[in-house]
Amino acid sequence: MGQFTNTAQAEAWNGYEGAQWARNQERWDAVNDGFNQPLLDAAAIHESYTVLDVSCGAGRTTRLAARLAVRGRALGLDLSGPMLGRARESAVREGVDNVAFVQGDAQVHPLDDGAFDAVISRYGMTFFTDPVAAFTNLRRALHPSGRLAFICAAEAEANEWLTALASLQDLLPLDGFGKAGGPGMFSLTDPRLIRELLTAAGFREVDVQRIEAAGKWGTDAADAAAFLLDSGPGRHLLDQVTLPAQDAVRQALTAALQQHYTDDGVWLRSSSWLVTAVRDDSAHS
Repeated sequence: MGQFTNTAQAEAWNGYEGAQWARNQERWDAVNDGFNQPLLDAAAIHESYTVLDVSCGAGRTTRLAARLAVRGRALGLDLSGPMLGRARESAVREGVDNVAFVQGDAQVHPLDDGAFDAVISRYGMTFFTDPVAAFTNLRRALHPSGRLAFICAAEAEANEWLTALASLQDLLPLDGFGKAGGPGMFSLTDPRLIRELLTAAGFREVDVQRIEAAGKWGTDAADAAAFLLDSGPGRHLLDQVTLPAQDAVRQALTAALQQHYTDDGVWLRSSSWLVTAVRDDSAHS
């Protein structure tokens, strides 16, 4: 295990948040899998590549990258012990043997200079306390002209799971929830900020494109509401209201999600940024 400078996030992802994701690995994959192919396509992973997956969580994207790098390997890096445990179990179960996982803080984790042909991340780049330091560390880890590709959330109001929660403003303390700022899920909603941070960290050819995908959040509205309220953000909000109020929240959220119900469950659309960049050595050591 490496050193952690991001202690608040390390505590969260080794506590309730990480345990909840580890328990519900398949469900979270169902929510987010629509972004996997755009991410992997953008990374342009060749069969002999060595790939680093930052904040890999339960390792879904790490294993997918490893399957593309059939003569190479993929390394998943994450703060969360519980999630990495599930990642390792899944790799063994799926027979993906060119993959490894390590617990560490990408902001400071010692990575060999030029060791990776590509660095990827699905929703893992927004939790750094010092983004420039983190991206600089990742730039050094890339091979010269190596490629960075990651997914991060676009503005909160473009994500249906959050607008569903926002409809409960009379029942939940939502002031500041979903607002830009960091570290947190919505710290990189401004494309200009993304470009500034990556340029300052030594990347070039920075490109930011909006992509959208729908994910399955539950079999019906009640199931989706329970899953959303059991997540880290949902639990944080529920803990701030009384037990009777929590019952009212569940009923109201179930009603709000009913409009998204289809014969195949509850599907919510998410809007994100697909970010790509290349290591620039012209002005950095």
